Amino acid sequence: MTESNPNPSRRSFLRHTGAASAASALAGVYVPPVHAGEQNTIKVALVGCGGRGTGAAENALSVDNGPIKLVAMADVFEDKLSNSFNYLQEKFSSQMDVPEERKFLGFDAYQKAIDCLDPGDVVIFTTPPAFRWPMFTYAIEKGVNTFMEKPVTVDGPTTRRMIELGEKAKEKNLKVGVGLMCRHCDARQELLKRIKDGAIGEILTLRSYRQVGGGGLIGPNDSDMSELMYQIRNFHGFMWASGGVIMDYMIHNIDESCWMKDAWPVEAQANGGRLYREDKVDQNFDHYSIEYTFADGTKLFVYTRNVPRCRQEFASYAHGTDGAAVISTSMHTPAKCRIYPNQKIDQGEPLWAYPQPEPNPYQLEWDHLIAAIREDRPYNEVKRGAEASLVTAMGRMAAHTGRLVTFDEMLNHEHEFAPEVDSFTYDSPAPLQMAAAGIYPQPQPGRLRDREY
Repeated sequence: MTESNPNPSRRSFLRHTGAASAASALAGVYVPPVHAGEQNTIKVALVGCGGRGTGAAENALSVDNGPIKLVAMADVFEDKLSNSFNYLQEKFSSQMDVPEERKFLGFDAYQKAIDCLDPGDVVIFTTPPAFRWPMFTYAIEKGVNTFMEKPVTVDGPTTRRMIELGEKAKEKNLKVGVGLMCRHCDARQELLKRIKDGAIGEILTLRSYRQVGGGGLIGPNDSDMSELMYQIRNFHGFMWASGGVIMDYMIHNIDESCWMKDAWPVEAQANGGRLYREDKVDQNFDHYSIEYTFADGTKLFVYTRNVPRCRQEFASYAHGTDGAAVISTSMHTPAKCRIYPNQKIDQGEPLWAYPQPEPNPYQLEWDHLIAAIREDRPYNEVKRGAEASLVTAMGRMAAHTGRLVTFDEMLNHEHEFAPEVDSFTYDSPAPLQMAAAGIYPQPQPGRLRDREY
């Protein structure tokens, strides 16, 4: 399985900025892995070899904190695995130890890749998020540390499951990173400190935008792929596989805004719709407008539009009683955080701006994870990653059903998009079947009020 569309900000930023474990079991008692001692090479397995997986492996192999090597790769698409291997082999030849017998294809390939690791090594999960929970379950069983891309859940049941798994990982002293790299950004961390120190007064409103055009639009399956493989290949178009394009595209903006507020919203209401679809048959809306409300009444307004030839903006802002702040601009990296004395953002000189160039947060999240492993410090981002995923899904569900949706309702909702995902094979039917009209089932606000398709 693979995230087939690379994150352009990650790849662009990387271009321009360029141990086997000592863990063992004694009398059935788990002993924490130690990599900083005499046998300190950390082995890595990559599961999901698309653009994001390749980028994550690139970051992992770039950590300057002891030896790291890639020893296994897994996917369901041979071309994804081959392309990723060739790129990484050319750039990191001395750290690549992936012979043909450790290149695995199939729905059980993740197990075979993890089996190449020792307890205390690291597996990277960059598949569509629907597959996150069964893979994480196996990693925990094997005592393997994990890095997983966002989002980590797509609905209420998978969120509850992932939070439970996160606690199990803590009990085994496993380190887990989640790819919400904005929280590792030096510029945003300094902005957060200043906001907490009162630099813009009390936050009253937050705004976030990703209006860039064209993402997640999927045409009919005219290939020789099975329906299941077609949907995995084009996972952004299908709720069961990705939670929809809004989950993938907006989770960073929503997460960074809630981080500045230091809270999750308690409810959401939203609008959305589909426009010039032509031959596109996916399940996504083309635009979403979400109003999140926090417990104290503060609002976060989120706007996303995937429509070509419209005004574009990609940024997040915080407005307070004594000024305003730019949380991010220019995609996700660099953030270019700034503080202004009034609400007229980008008019006049800021009171403060983080100095440029900024360290790459995609690299920093890996530096921090590997440091925690080598120093055996607590490190577990699962609950925060699951809750950020849930909050994003809460806004999506509000738009798709036409109702106000609360955090608690979303968390405890029983609808699961793909409950059998852990047993898929190449011959399995797709969880979603095309309707008689030649399109996939669509959200119907006001009609389907408890389900999103």
